[in-house]
Amino acid sequence: MADPAAPTLLIACGALAREVLALIERNGWGDRLRLTCLPAELHNYPRKIPDAVRARIHRARADGFERIFLLYGDCGTGGLLDAVLAEEGVERIEGPHCYSFFSGNEAFAANADEDVTSFFLTDFLARHFDKLIWEGLKLHKHEELLPLYFGNYERIVYIAQEHSEELQRRAEEIAARLNLAYEFRPVGYGDLESTLAGTAAQ
Repeated sequence: MADPAAPTLLIACGALAREVLALIERNGWGDRLRLTCLPAELHNYPRKIPDAVRARIHRARADGFERIFLLYGDCGTGGLLDAVLAEEGVERIEGPHCYSFFSGNEAFAANADEDVTSFFLTDFLARHFDKLIWEGLKLHKHEELLPLYFGNYERIVYIAQEHSEELQRRAEEIAARLNLAYEFRPVGYGDLESTLAGTAAQ
C-alpha cells in the first residue's frame, strides 16, 4: 500500500513544465507533488512518446515513487500511450492534447467543428515556435514545405495561460508569417489546475 504521505510524481511533457511549476508554487502543493519532464521535442515524433513514458515510469519506480501521474494527452500517439499506461497501471490527465485541457475539455469539444482548421499556440509554443516548429520541421531551410504542414489551416488560435503582451505580439507575428488569420483566447490553466488539485489532495 502506498504511503498516504508520500508525494506523487508528475511525469509531464516539457512544454508544460513552466505552468505546472507555477501552479504547484501558487497553491502550495510542493510537499505533495514532484515534477519530472520529457523533452518537448517529442511532439515532433509522437510515436516515440509511449516508449519514453514507459522508461520514465520504470525509472520513477526504481527511485521509490509509488504514486505516478502523467501529464500528457494522447498527443498523436493513436492510443499507443494509453495502452502503455494501462499496462503500467498509471493514469493521465483527461484530454487528447494540452490545447484541450488548457481550454477545458468540455469547452474544447464544444468548439471542435469551428476549430477544425485552427493551429493552436500555447504560451510555450508562442515562446518556442522558431526552435520547436520552424526549425524542428526544417522550415527555416525548406520554406517550400509550408503548404505541406500548414496548407489546411485557416487561422492561428493563441490559447494563453498568462497575460503577456510580448507573447501576444509573438503569436500575431507567427500568424502573419504563416499568412493565417489570428485569434486570441485567454483560457488560463483550464483542466490542468483542477486535475493537479485533485492529485495533490489524494
